[in-house]
Amino acid sequence: MNGAKGPTSGATPATSGVALADADVRATSAAWERFAAGAESVDGVRPEILMSWYRCREEYEVDPHLDRAPPAAEVGAHSIDHDVVYAELGGMAASAAREVDGLDGIVTVADGDGRILGTWGSRRILHQAADSNLAPWSTWSEWASGTNGMGTALESHRPVLVRGPEHWCQGFHEWVCAGVAVRDVVTHEPLAVLDVSCWNSPLSADVLPWLGKVAAATEAKLRQRAHHSGTLLAAALGDLRVAPETPLAAVDLAGSVVLANSEAAVLMGTPADQPAYAPAHRFTPQLSALPILVRRAVERARKDPDWTGSTQVHVPFLDITVPVVVRPVFTGTQLIGMLLAFGSAGSSGCEQPAGYLVPAATTGPLPSRVVALRDDRWVLLDPREIRFAEADHNTVWLATDQGRLVAATRGLDRLEQQLEDKGFLRVHRRFLVNLSRVREVEQGFKGALFLATDARSRETVPVSRRHASQLRQTFGL
Repeated sequence: MNGAKGPTSGATPATSGVALADADVRATSAAWERFAAGAESVDGVRPEILMSWYRCREEYEVDPHLDRAPPAAEVGAHSIDHDVVYAELGGMAASAAREVDGLDGIVTVADGDGRILGTWGSRRILHQAADSNLAPWSTWSEWASGTNGMGTALESHRPVLVRGPEHWCQGFHEWVCAGVAVRDVVTHEPLAVLDVSCWNSPLSADVLPWLGKVAAATEAKLRQRAHHSGTLLAAALGDLRVAPETPLAAVDLAGSVVLANSEAAVLMGTPADQPAYAPAHRFTPQLSALPILVRRAVERARKDPDWTGSTQVHVPFLDITVPVVVRPVFTGTQLIGMLLAFGSAGSSGCEQPAGYLVPAATTGPLPSRVVALRDDRWVLLDPREIRFAEADHNTVWLATDQGRLVAATRGLDRLEQQLEDKGFLRVHRRFLVNLSRVREVEQGFKGALFLATDARSRETVPVSRRHASQLRQTFGL
């Protein structure tokens, strides 16, 4: 791809930053032992590695003594972009494997969930890797296998290097690995990851630059395709048959604006009649609800290509609420974006007159409510109905009196800010609990605490060590 060559063989000195000197290995191992035992902070570990350790211990709760990666789970269908990227990286991996063979190295391609799709290298090292499940049908995301080249690259936007005891799981401390994620140029979600791993041997200094070039070359092809999709979205907007002066906009799969007419630009806070075909040039609308709306619309349209939906969005700087119709746009069978028609209550077009607006006084956002999703419906929750919130990456699940729902708010930190004066307390990196719904406090092994929010079902929430003292003080324990 674009003349990218494979990494050259040959060990490099520790000063290159690719290998750990013996003293550094000992220092990192000692830091790992302290951190795995519960230390809140340790010195002498690179910041990106320490952040990964925190995620593995506090958020993902990965066993540091794991010695084999877990098997991969089945996931839903993926787009042709994924297939193209897999093929591109597979070709580069097979070619590069011949050059890292002398270094006891293997080259691996995994998908955006860290599931290994293919591994290339010498038979001896492939056999060695299989002992740790560093092989197809296994999962190497951080949440499954801790800090490692593939999983940590999926959490990063640049190539990453993980050396020996920098791995979170002790069973992988003999490996040195470097990985890079190839990301969707529109949504920035990872599509795949390319990794080079060596057993008891340092990586070449050329590996990280090579990984960066491969990812850049692959993403350049994706940008060309996304630019073409932008022109198709703009053309689809021009072909839309609606009433004159209807506010219209075309947005991509991330909710960024490709084109908006003057009427829609006023509502969205973006330039008018300026097409932005390239992903990097697209406009961010000043409507906080729009990314959530588009994400839900994408999910529905991929399940049903004939789907068209309608809802309402609040325009904060105008203090009004506007009905909007959402229509998916496909090229062949691939979804490329959405057309938005504001000021329409119908789902089949813009039957209402342009400029039809609803005053915020009657239909604006309700105060002190948490918005959740159930199928294609928005559920407005009183905070008192929520027992606790649990984070699964950026998705937040709510345990409520109306059942288990997904929060419209992305990220537990944002939900915590939203509920900061509603009697909720962060008790774990993954859990936010409604203190008024706590019925019992249970003591577990070695002082561990668990909160029972429903004594009948024995529903419990774990309390991390760092939050235990604040909880005890809150309840006067």
